Amino acid sequence: MAEPSTTDQIAERVERLLVRHAELQRTNALLADQVSALTQERDSLKSRLNAARGRIDALLERLPSNTAPVAPAPTKEIE
Repeated sequence: MAEPSTTDQIAERVERLLVRHAELQRTNALLADQVSALTQERDSLKSRLNAARGRIDALLERLPSNTAPVAPAPTKEIE
């Protein structure tokens, strides 16, 4: 069998590159969707955490003040 011509080899490589490009585009779209979902989940969790902190602060304010003051624990700001 004769060896494929240079043009045929180039055409075959271009076809493989096009298939790979399409695969990478699909993968990229899936990853972008995951990033979006995780970003929304993170924002929701941050919001819930801040609400819980507010409720805890309100409860702490209601505690009687006749006990010795306790220094608040340092909190790490969430970005």
